[in-house]
Amino acid sequence: MKSEDSRGKLYLIPTTLGEMNPHDVLPQTIKRAIDSIDVYIVENEKTARRFIKSVHPEKAQTILKIATLNKHTEISEHYTMIAPCLNGTNIGLMSEAGCPGVADPGAAIVKIAHEKGIQVIPLVGPSSILLAMMGSGMNGQSFAFNGYLPIDKGDKKSALKNFEKLSFDKNQSQIFIETPYRNNKLVEDLLQTLQPNTYLCIATDITLPTEYIKTHRVADWKKIKVDLHNRPTIFIIHKSY
Repeated sequence: MKSEDSRGKLYLIPTTLGEMNPHDVLPQTIKRAIDSIDVYIVENEKTARRFIKSVHPEKAQTILKIATLNKHTEISEHYTMIAPCLNGTNIGLMSEAGCPGVADPGAAIVKIAHEKGIQVIPLVGPSSILLAMMGSGMNGQSFAFNGYLPIDKGDKKSALKNFEKLSFDKNQSQIFIETPYRNNKLVEDLLQTLQPNTYLCIATDITLPTEYIKTHRVADWKKIKVDLHNRPTIFIIHKSY
């Protein structure tokens, strides 16, 4: 087995949260990483190639070796994907949008890297979850990300009631997301299910020109019209004392 010093490193490379100039939200460390890395593990090859080109237009696409990782990828393939690191080659891991490994299948690759003694290097970039939390005005000292809500209406209502109770009992803000085409329906469910004095933050299109981040009580949201259809959105709730 090769020593850890002779192994490649796994670079966690954040991407933009939508169609925009990457240099507006990403530091120069991203460009330097992409300049030196030719092997990647990504969620979507087409969008990854487009992102690499936007960051480093001079880099030849033909030299890139890209493996696709998503929820359908077999666990055995994960080990094959990260194998180049064991032979001294650096690998870049990318999410479809934002930070790899956070609400993202790339976490499985990071886990294997630690098991194999491969150095993991997370790079700075936008996280919609943290940016929404920053902009919400809610409890940044204690919060939980809960992923997607259940699809079944009854289960969704129960989950929302549970999150509302948790936020009250623990003074903990509760974060969740929805498939973008279901966003408007989720807003309806939130306004029907949550207590009038519960705070709700809606943060959509974060970092984009159409960015929208607002926090109001549920009673006030009922007077506001917002169209979130097919717009990546973070939802945060907090029931105050």
